[in-house]
Amino acid sequence: MKPLINTDFIKTPQILKITAFALISITFFYLGKHWSNSGYQQLLFFSTPQNSISISPNNDKSFNITSLIPLIQSDHPPTEQAITPTPPSIYPPPDESPVSDPNRTFGIIDSDGKMTDDFEVGEFDPDIAENWGNETEIESASTNFKVRVRKYEWCPGSMREYIPCLDNVEAIKRLKLTEKGERFERHCPEKGKGLNCLVPPPKGYRQPIPWPRSRDEVWYSNVPHTRLVDDKGGQNWISKEKEKFKFPGGGTQFIHGADKYLDQIAQMVPDITFGHHTRMILDVGCGVASFGAYSLSRNVMTMSIAPKDVHENQIQFALERGVPAMVAAFATHRLLYPSQAFELIHCSRCRINWTRDDGILLLEVNRMLRAGGYFAWAAQPVYKHEQVLEEQWAEMLNLTTHLCWELVKKEGYIAIWRKPLNNSCYLNRDTGAIPPLCDPDDDPDNVWYVDLKACISRLPENGYGANVPPWPSRLHTPPDRLQSIQYESYIARKELLKAENKFWSETIAGYVRAWHWKKFKLRNVMDMKAGFGGFAAALIDQGFDCWVLNVVPVSGSNTLPVLYDRGLLGVMHDWKRCNMSTIMLEMDRILRPGGRVYIRDSLDVMDELLQIAKAMGWQATLRDTSEGPHASYRILTCDKRLLRP
Repeated sequence: MKPLINTDFIKTPQILKITAFALISITFFYLGKHWSNSGYQQLLFFSTPQNSISISPNNDKSFNITSLIPLIQSDHPPTEQAITPTPPSIYPPPDESPVSDPNRTFGIIDSDGKMTDDFEVGEFDPDIAENWGNETEIESASTNFKVRVRKYEWCPGSMREYIPCLDNVEAIKRLKLTEKGERFERHCPEKGKGLNCLVPPPKGYRQPIPWPRSRDEVWYSNVPHTRLVDDKGGQNWISKEKEKFKFPGGGTQFIHGADKYLDQIAQMVPDITFGHHTRMILDVGCGVASFGAYSLSRNVMTMSIAPKDVHENQIQFALERGVPAMVAAFATHRLLYPSQAFELIHCSRCRINWTRDDGILLLEVNRMLRAGGYFAWAAQPVYKHEQVLEEQWAEMLNLTTHLCWELVKKEGYIAIWRKPLNNSCYLNRDTGAIPPLCDPDDDPDNVWYVDLKACISRLPENGYGANVPPWPSRLHTPPDRLQSIQYESYIARKELLKAENKFWSETIAGYVRAWHWKKFKLRNVMDMKAGFGGFAAALIDQGFDCWVLNVVPVSGSNTLPVLYDRGLLGVMHDWKRCNMSTIMLEMDRILRPGGRVYIRDSLDVMDELLQIAKAMGWQATLRDTSEGPHASYRILTCDKRLLRP
């Protein structure tokens, strides 16, 4: 009997095809499984395949950064935490519908019993806010390793409203003179003495009331001060009702409301045309910023400023309301805004002696006022007839005449002057006229720690800054002063501005699709390296109801004039004097609980930034840029949680 060995059958073409197909299937299964575990999940960033981002391979690693965190003097031993990688949020491409994942372990159960991450965030629940002060260790989500890193400690409760450069008590005590307001100016800590702890939120902090409701009411617990209610309640500024502050919209000189007051100014000088020719306004001594709050509905961007004085919470009220505002004072240094920044500068009972020291403070107003711009002054010398006040009015008239300002209208409480369009009036004054013109080599846009000067800033002979298009066309029209920006090498500036606009337009569109920015209810936004303002312009084009403080670092080109010519707010600042941890702690100080941070930077600093963010209690995720995991840049996305001391 022959054994049954059917080798001829095995050699048939049909069996060879089946065998080859099986081997190929096994190979692809293995490769598919290997790639699916490699962690390079793709998140569509832009509309094109090359513009995608993914979770960085470094996202699931931890590093010991204890040496990066300055030692804090405390009676308690330093606490430690285990760095826990944050689970990435993966969204489908914009043209595809979500695919249900049976293995999802985080999200919200919807009405059908399915896991979903499509939900609105409500108010903070104080019972589930993380207690940052008592924990000493957190279990790592990684099964391969666990690294313990010391957490940043809380600052004392007395520092809840601490501002490093304005609350430097030691530096203020060393001032030789204070009668000109020197104590209200910047006095930053020396190197090594900067912020090294987490500034705690107010007790009982709640998620802010969203704009536009916040214009009229905010939570008392978020700005727990009542002095303004006591001092200004009778002037229709502010009132307290149960758990909220209410803002009726009035002011000392406009107790019937900012809206009617703005109408009066527009009727007095029709050429002002709010939201058309007048886009940028500076409100000096702003109170709770109702003037700026109500001007927003007229497509006007008002920077509200006030010093941190006995009413130190004025600016905090403004920001809590969602109104552009900064702590600033007319004292001995130039304000951090460029020349010809504002079409209108407004002072309503701002309690500033404009004529002191040969009018040096009004000369600073003149520097910041655009050629042909207006100065509106609502104060007692305008309308009262007491001898002292009449003398003050006469001094103001004399000074403004020497500045070549034209008194356009005086009506009721308000007087409005107009600045000339060019230097012809200045040049035709008598020899030795006071105040003199500034030296030709004086740069009116040089504002970083520059002393005030008792001279008239010259207007550009070429008319740059005087003729900006009306809003909104000025947003995307390359301004004349773009050609005045100093660069180390020749650059086609208009093309550079257009390229920046295009980059940020596509980037913000990607954020909207991939990270659902339209659900975030953005209101107060800061761009820490603004360039020509392309980021802020893209937010406007996308219809975000927010405002952006565009920061121009002193280490780069001064693009502030371009920002204001485009109709965007900006300010100068110096980030380089601070180390990385100090900058991150400062970002945490000014960031609301529930706020977000997006950092795009080089690979060599990203791991350090990631660990600092986690040591501060942020939920942080490191993502690749569109160039992929081997690119030299990364994107760090962070959420600031509500932590309790």
